Amino acid sequence: MTENKFLETYLEKFIELIEFQKKNIEKLLMVKNILVQQNQNNKKAIIFGNGGSAAIASHFSVDLTKNAKIKCTNYNESDLITCFSNDYGYENWMSKSVEFYGEEGDVLFLVSSSGESLNILNAANAARRKKFSKIITFSGHNKNNSLAKIGDINFWVDSKAYNLIENVHQFLLLSVIDLIIGKSEYPPN
Repeated sequence: MTENKFLETYLEKFIELIEFQKKNIEKLLMVKNILVQQNQNNKKAIIFGNGGSAAIASHFSVDLTKNAKIKCTNYNESDLITCFSNDYGYENWMSKSVEFYGEEGDVLFLVSSSGESLNILNAANAARRKKFSKIITFSGHNKNNSLAKIGDINFWVDSKAYNLIENVHQFLLLSVIDLIIGKSEYPPN
């Protein structure tokens, strides 16, 4: 396959995956309304991911807080991750973050390409115990992955290609922020 053909095919697949997400418009509107309500109730959103998904989580958290004025935190600091991983095990560092920093009524966003990361699944279970209002998940790979079974609102990308899944996750998350702040023109003025 030539490089041109590779990129053409890559872009076609991404467009197909984004097109598939049109069926999630109502769910995206629900997420927007949940976040606005959380803000009015003086609650926050918490978001986690591993690897590239952690970078997406950070981006979403900063933009939601700065641009949409809705409190959102993520816990990607290496000192916290290594401390909690050392003391509680890597599979529990996110659940411990939820236990220490989460409050009843908060919203949890979980981003996992496979939907099978144990630390992500444990965070969801911790959020249930803390009585979070909603768990919103973003996954890929298999439609019936473990994470999709736990979430209240689930977004799934029909791919096993990590970069494509992560790009769609970021697109969806950032579209909610733009929806909240009412951006309709690109580039913004």
